[in-house]
Amino acid sequence: MIEKKLEEAFNDQINKELFSAYLYHAMKLYFEELNLQGFVNWFDVQVQEERAHAYGMINYLNERGGKVDFRAIEKPVVEGSTPLEVFEHVLRHEEFVTSRINALADVADEVRDRAAINFLNWYIKEQVEEEASVGGVLATLRLIGDDKKALLMLDKDLAARVFNQPVIG
Repeated sequence: MIEKKLEEAFNDQINKELFSAYLYHAMKLYFEELNLQGFVNWFDVQVQEERAHAYGMINYLNERGGKVDFRAIEKPVVEGSTPLEVFEHVLRHEEFVTSRINALADVADEVRDRAAINFLNWYIKEQVEEEASVGGVLATLRLIGDDKKALLMLDKDLAARVFNQPVIG
């Protein structure tokens, strides 16, 4: 049985992961309006990944005898009016998620739940990859500046991204 304090922390993070999917879906719609289908694809993969992250935690909590408590999901606000500004928002959001995963791991440490610590190591590593991925797109967008041809080349590159169902834990 999972300790109540840790169960509560997992439920908070499940909400954050579902919010992330919701936010990225809103960003996907922003890029649909710009007709940048590669960016649309990139965000579609992000939506799927965030849902997978949430469901990984839901399944883990269930396996440990915890109770999943679905909460209201905050309305997403897409910050920025250019692809560069939107991706700056994505990076800030991923850094926030990293801080929340680390806080969840801190609770697991505090209650000395080694199984949860082991489980959360996957998420910690995943956040390093998430921030690096976003950072790469952001660096390219900064390099591109106002070059519309280069933006379309990046869009084409982003269209190649595919979702791979993660093996969590």
